[in-house]
Amino acid sequence: MIEKSRTEYSAKNTTIAMIARVFSILIGYATRVVFIHMLSREYVGINGLFMDILNVLSLTELSTETATTYALYKPIAEGNIEKQKTLMKIHQRFYHLMAGAVLGIGLLVIPFMDIIIKDQKGIEYLTIIYLMYLLNSVMSYLFIYKKTLIDAHQLGYIGVLYYTFFLIVQYLVQIIALLFTRNFILYVGIMIVCLVLKNFFTSLKADRMFPYLKERNVEELPKDEKQALYTNIRAMLMHKAGDVLVNNTDNLLLSSLVGLTSVSSYSNYFLIIGSVRQILNQMFQGITASVGNLGVQEGRERVRKIFEASFFAGQWVFGLVSICLYELIDSVVAFSFGEQYIFTKDVTLLLCLNFYLMGMRQAILVFRDSMGLFWYDRYKFVAEACINLTASIILGRYMGTAGIFLGTTISTITTSLWVEPYMLYKHRLQTSAKPYFMRYALYASVTFLLWAGVDLLCRCLAGGFWMVCFQRLILCFIITNAVYLAIYCRTKEFKLLAGKARRILQKYNKAFKC
Repeated sequence: MIEKSRTEYSAKNTTIAMIARVFSILIGYATRVVFIHMLSREYVGINGLFMDILNVLSLTELSTETATTYALYKPIAEGNIEKQKTLMKIHQRFYHLMAGAVLGIGLLVIPFMDIIIKDQKGIEYLTIIYLMYLLNSVMSYLFIYKKTLIDAHQLGYIGVLYYTFFLIVQYLVQIIALLFTRNFILYVGIMIVCLVLKNFFTSLKADRMFPYLKERNVEELPKDEKQALYTNIRAMLMHKAGDVLVNNTDNLLLSSLVGLTSVSSYSNYFLIIGSVRQILNQMFQGITASVGNLGVQEGRERVRKIFEASFFAGQWVFGLVSICLYELIDSVVAFSFGEQYIFTKDVTLLLCLNFYLMGMRQAILVFRDSMGLFWYDRYKFVAEACINLTASIILGRYMGTAGIFLGTTISTITTSLWVEPYMLYKHRLQTSAKPYFMRYALYASVTFLLWAGVDLLCRCLAGGFWMVCFQRLILCFIITNAVYLAIYCRTKEFKLLAGKARRILQKYNKAFKC
């Protein structure tokens, strides 16, 4: 019964989140097209650059949320309301501290604008625009800390619905504003207002669901538990620092080494790749709370089976989508934003390869974070960040844009690819990670051979834009899935996932008939 409940929660969170994300991404894509045609290329680059700067500043928020969510799983499973109140109060204090820290550090960035932005021609009120982005980042800490409790109760879809509703409102109003005014400052102002409204109404929902959040009689957390929480926060801060330095510094490096025009091109590619990644990541984020519950109530053998099935599902989905992206993204960028924004094919290949490598890590990251294994590989970020920045800067000077993205590939392969699974198997699954690496080698080999074969076939296609895109999509989808199915249909991971899917469908069919 417990497993069935976790499966249902995971299915509901994942399904609603993915559907909501698709809707928001489609309208976000429309907004981006209007943005490109209404404003200059420099503003496109500025938008991507400032978002990256503030993502760097907000890394502690992410570490606090993850560590607090993990700490909540046990008291939720035990029905311990007092412990939940205590943890949420600590979480609130961290968010208030972070709002002040982001504001202070963000203001210190202003004197270095000339260094960060290589070419500032054609951009008016640059400092004002940056301050608005900074305000948006600071305001993101208001009220939203309560969403963590909703997510920990395996009700993440609620936060997703609020997020999606206000994001769609934001995009619609921004489109209208751009069409009638072409005012970038107004565009950013709308983003700030919608963010505050989203956080406010999400907070109200949390108060209605958990009235005890408004109670002031909050107990102190025992010293040993408080120390454990702070230890996990410090460990997660190290992880997030590494992730940020690897994944959110590309625009900074492009701006300083290549120029804003390269940033604007990358922003368009990242819109598509990042949007697809968000949709697929929902598949894993939707099971995060259920995995946390699994870790509290089940033994390591059961955890291992669920992890291996999750890893198998992830490699299938990310392998398929990586191939589709590589064959279609250049055409979509050219059609949507203009041929001047197209990267060379080697850059596109690296972007799609990095997407695949990140996707292969998703199962590992979910299980690591949900089971509190933050501490064991906390120093990995030092090596990863150093390798990424060094390789990206050196290769970027000699190879340009391709070199910067190749640096990301190198840092991932030499660190995260093997350190994260090794730590999970050693400290939670308590068995050798050798079978995992053998599976990884098999999965990657099949995908890369498929990738090369599908690419050769796609090059033979001819016709108009829509016809070629449709043919390539169908070709990638059918061939990749057919090969995966033929190779993996007899594996225990496939059978486990197929069995869960059948049980969920049968349940919904019975409910529908009733």
